[in-house]
Amino acid sequence: MEIIKRKSWTPESWRTFPIRQLPDYPNTEALEKAYNQLQTYPPLVTTWEIDALKKKLAKAAKGESFLLQGGDCAETFEDCNSPHIVKLLKVLLQMSFIMVHEMNISVVRVGRIAGQYAKPRSKASERIGDLDYPIYRGDLVNGYEVDADIRVPDPQRLVEAYHKSGLTLNFIRALTEGGGFADLHHPEYWELDFMSNNQYYEEYANLVKSITNAVKFMEGVLPSELTSLRQVEMFTSHEALNLYYDSAQTRQTPHKTGWYNLSTHMPWIGNRTRDINEAHVEYFRGIKNPVGIKVGPPFDADEICDLIQVLNPSNEEGKIVMITRFGNANVEHGLPGLIEKVTRRGFNVLWSADPMHGNTFSTGNGIKTRAFDDILSEIRKSFSIHRDMGTILGGVHLELTGENVTECVGGANGLQEKGLDQNYRTFCDPRLNYEQSLELAFMTSREWKRLKKEKG
Repeated sequence: MEIIKRKSWTPESWRTFPIRQLPDYPNTEALEKAYNQLQTYPPLVTTWEIDALKKKLAKAAKGESFLLQGGDCAETFEDCNSPHIVKLLKVLLQMSFIMVHEMNISVVRVGRIAGQYAKPRSKASERIGDLDYPIYRGDLVNGYEVDADIRVPDPQRLVEAYHKSGLTLNFIRALTEGGGFADLHHPEYWELDFMSNNQYYEEYANLVKSITNAVKFMEGVLPSELTSLRQVEMFTSHEALNLYYDSAQTRQTPHKTGWYNLSTHMPWIGNRTRDINEAHVEYFRGIKNPVGIKVGPPFDADEICDLIQVLNPSNEEGKIVMITRFGNANVEHGLPGLIEKVTRRGFNVLWSADPMHGNTFSTGNGIKTRAFDDILSEIRKSFSIHRDMGTILGGVHLELTGENVTECVGGANGLQEKGLDQNYRTFCDPRLNYEQSLELAFMTSREWKRLKKEKG
C-alpha cells in the first residue's frame, strides 16, 4: 500500500482524512459545542501515569512482567455505579493475584474501563420489526432503547461520557490506594463460595490461603515494606473510536514534550480503523501514550509493519502493544506469519492475545456467545506459537465482568447454550463471568509455567 505524505500533526489534523466508524451527527453545531466544552475540562489521567505504564509494558515485552487487560465489552452509563465497578475491579485484582502467585512475576493491570463507551459496528442501521433504526454504537453516541429519537447520535453524550469516566476513575483510585479494598490481608473479599461447584475450587481456596500466609509472614519479617501490599496500580484503556472525544482531551503539559491523550492511559486502535491512510492512524501517530493495535483477519502483514513504523518511528520500547485476535481455528495459520514479519523488521512490540473476538458465534436461537474452551485454546496456541518463533506472549486482552452473567458457554461448571438466557445482559459482545475469569487466569498461569519449564 502506498503511504500518503503527511503534513505537520495537530490533535485535529485527523479531520482532513477519510474516517470510518464515526457516527453521522445531524447537529454539527451541537457537536462542535460539545467538543469545545471537553477541551476546557481537566484531564482524567496524568502524563506521569502514562509514562509509568509505558515502562511497565516495556518490561512485559521482555517477559519480565505480564499484561492483564480486561473489562466490559462496552461500558454503559447505567453501570457507572459502585456495585458494578467494585465487582469488575475485584475480578481484575483477583485474576492478577492468581497470576502473580502462579507465574512469580509482576502483573500490569489495565482495565477496559473509564472510557470504553463506544463500539465499532459493521452497519449503520438495523431493522427492528418493520422499521429501520440507527445502529446502537455505545452510550458515547446514542441509546440502546428501540426509539428513533434515542438512536440519533447525540453530541452531549460525549460530555456525559467524560463525567462518567471521571466518576469511575475517582472511585477506582479510592479503592486501590491506601489500603482497604486492594489489601491482600482480606481474603474474605474473594467470595469463593460463588465457585463452590467448580472442580478447581479447592485449588483456588488453597491459593488464597497461600497468599494470605505469605503476607502474614512478610508482615512479621518486613513490616516497613508492606505499604505496597495494601495498594495496587490500575491503569485504564479504551478503543479511541470517536476521535472527537479523544482529541478534545489531547494536550501538551508543562515539563513534558509532545502530546498526550489524557482521557486514558492506553488507547487502542481497532481492527476496522487501522487503515494507514485514514483518520484514526493520523490521530494515533501524534500521541505519546502507549497504544494498542488490534490485528485479526483480514490483514496484510506488510501493511501492519508499515502501520507500526508510522505509529512508532523511533522504535520506542513499551509504545506498541500488538493485540492479536485470530480465533482458535485461525491462530495457527495467521499468527506465525505476522510474528515473522514484525520480528524481521526489528520492531519493539509487546505481544498480547485477544482470544475473545475471533471466537464469537451465534446459537441456533440467534444468541451471540463464545465458548470457554475456544478462548483457552487460543491462548494456549498463542503461547506455543510465540515459544516456537522465539518471541514472547506478554499479555492477554479479555472481555469480562465481575457479575454472575451467563453469556459465554463452558468453563468448569459447564454452562450450556440453553442456560444463556438465565442472565444474559450484554448490549454488545458476550463476556466471561466472575467464575470463568478466575478459571481462565488460573489456566493461563499454568500454561505459562508449563512452557517456561519446557524451555528450561
